[in-house]
Amino acid sequence: MFKHVFASMNEKLNEIMIHYPNANADQKKLHDEQLAVLKQFSDTFIEQWLQFEEKMADFRDLQLDPSIALQQGQSSPQGYAGGKPPYGTAHNDELKPPADAILGSATEAYASGAAAHAEEAVLESEAEYERTQTMMRGQGYFKLFMFRQAAQHFEEAVRLSPDDNRALLFLAMTYMHLQEWHEAQRHFQFLVEVTDYAKWRALALNALGCIQAVRMNLEQAAKYFEKAHEADPEFADPLSNMKSCQQQAGHLSLYFGSGQL
Repeated sequence: MFKHVFASMNEKLNEIMIHYPNANADQKKLHDEQLAVLKQFSDTFIEQWLQFEEKMADFRDLQLDPSIALQQGQSSPQGYAGGKPPYGTAHNDELKPPADAILGSATEAYASGAAAHAEEAVLESEAEYERTQTMMRGQGYFKLFMFRQAAQHFEEAVRLSPDDNRALLFLAMTYMHLQEWHEAQRHFQFLVEVTDYAKWRALALNALGCIQAVRMNLEQAAKYFEKAHEADPEFADPLSNMKSCQQQAGHLSLYFGSGQL
């Protein structure tokens, strides 16, 4: 996994190094932003590696001095060995079998339930970690304009968490940049139906308008742009897109809205 990530990072860095000397001001600004993302990735990897190494060092110390663990396990409540009171005495021997049986059953039942609960919690934690890492990798590739790789991770994020509308939004927007209009339209239409968040609804409607504009269905595009503006009046892209469609002079200048992500 890490080998693949670093190979992609090196590929992007090589590309920037080749094009940077002859780039204009706008292109250099874009490359600088990409370099900042690469630097952030690198710093994050180093920080996580140092934390892992520190934890490994602590465990090695424990291996070299096992008395630490023994000392932690020797304390017993109420002065009884193992923390258990002496149920078998000269005065209550006749009560010992049923008391032990009841205690044993209760302990076993509690332990079984606690173990099942703990296992479920661990599995849920691992699943949440995997979902988070998948989204982070997808967003990293997205920021680096490596949309094909980003799409793979966002597809996985949606598979792992079908109700995560944020992952769905990123996936749909990635397909917009890949100019895979059919896939982008399918995901954005679904997002409009399921989200109650005004900003995401506006982004989806604006993107649907852009898709119709690309197909030169300008009247339908205008309707989507109007709905996007109504959903979030502070989102400026729909009005800019509508103006571009009304002019109908040459190449359309469309804003997908990915800068809002």
